[in-house]
Amino acid sequence: MTIHVKNLPYKIRLKKGDMVMVTSGKYKGRSGKVLTTHPTLNQLTVEGINIVKRHYKPDRARPQGGRVEITKPIWVSKVSIIDPSNKKPSRVGYNLGSDDTKKRVYKQSGKEIN
Repeated sequence: MTIHVKNLPYKIRLKKGDMVMVTSGKYKGRSGKVLTTHPTLNQLTVEGINIVKRHYKPDRARPQGGRVEITKPIWVSKVSIIDPSNKKPSRVGYNLGSDDTKKRVYKQSGKEIN
């Protein structure tokens, strides 16, 4: 017998405002700022990445109807944070600070993430 647990949040190491680069898929090589994180979906919304057109029928809010461009979330596994020292994608690690606080660091250079 298997037990299915829904909507448990994933551990996302990226935060809002981080500069990330897409490492696979249609937008590979493009970079942008993280707008929002979706921990229960294991996805992020990145500025300028995965833009789709949403078609609206005419209603009271939009009497003309029309098309609106929306930024949709992408999987966390498809992006990695950009290390500003060498401008290349890096993974995120953790180190304990001097005051026993957990700090995010770039795995490539070992520098602390602001």
